[in-house]
Amino acid sequence: MPLKKARSFWPKQINNQTDVIMLLEIISPEKKLFSGNASSVTVPGSSGMFQVLNNHAPIISTLKKGTVKVETAEGEKLFEINGGVVEVLNNKVVVLAG
Repeated sequence: MPLKKARSFWPKQINNQTDVIMLLEIISPEKKLFSGNASSVTVPGSSGMFQVLNNHAPIISTLKKGTVKVETAEGEKLFEINGGVVEVLNNKVVVLAG
């Protein structure tokens, strides 16, 4: 019996989109810190850390000082913020960092 090829974490693109990718923007008052695709985003919510994945329910939450962890096709990226707000809607995540 031949071995099956392992499925790659990054699926084939369909219409220039993938089924595990979200659009993420991290914006501070000074500049845009990040804009691009992400497979997961972990943020320091006011009541504790939480992770956002593809097809997450819509949410708006306040953020406290801490680290935003972003998983991309290129690897993990970390951003330090001093608080702010996160909005998740239709696979788009916007972090307005203080």
